[in-house]
Amino acid sequence: MTDYSEEQRNEREALESIYPDSFTVLSENPTSFTITVTSEAGENDETVQATLKFTYGEKYPDETPLYEIFSQENLEDNDVTDILSFLAQQAEENLGMVMIFTLVSAVQEKLNEIVDQIKTRREEEKKQKEKEAEEAEKLCFHGTPVTIENFLSWKAKFDGELLEIKRKKMKEEEQSGKNKLSGKQLFETDHNLDTSDIQFLEEAGNSVEVDESLFQEMDDLELDDEEDDPDYNPVDLDSD
Repeated sequence: MTDYSEEQRNEREALESIYPDSFTVLSENPTSFTITVTSEAGENDETVQATLKFTYGEKYPDETPLYEIFSQENLEDNDVTDILSFLAQQAEENLGMVMIFTLVSAVQEKLNEIVDQIKTRREEEKKQKEKEAEEAEKLCFHGTPVTIENFLSWKAKFDGELLEIKRKKMKEEEQSGKNKLSGKQLFETDHNLDTSDIQFLEEAGNSVEVDESLFQEMDDLELDDEEDDPDYNPVDLDSD
């Protein structure tokens, strides 16, 4: 008859010895404990970590232990799902034997793979960004090749924009013409213009100076007198 309690006690003591810094007992009955597993350092010393919780059943190891990921660091949801599926597979393969060390070791390898995948994914992302930057630079220097189709498309857009500008200009000119008043309209709408000149002279008073030198004596002006003209004939005027 198998002494399950003895096997469980012996395995627990061995695990405490193997993982002195990461083994933590949660309860005695049923026996429950956690072991923290950390991957090897990846790029930039980055690591991923998972704390596994195990609970013994009455007939362990002839039945699989209960297990779960108690906590984790830097793992994606799909990584957690993959680890749990991997634990289920390993537990079935080792049924009938104490298996916690085997399960923990398998998770350790899985975490190392995840770190490698993260490194590979980042390298691919870096290459993709460099490729996109290179293609963008090529477009800046070479531009878009001109084809009949894209030229006609550009011309139709350009003509439409030009037509719209002309329409706006015509509309503005038309509106400006409507608002511009003639001289007559100005006098009709603003009666102050009727007396503006008179008001200006009244306000100026005696301060208005006239330069008399600008005017000549009437006697000095050479005006033709029609009566002094020997060819003058008033009859001719009447006949007109």
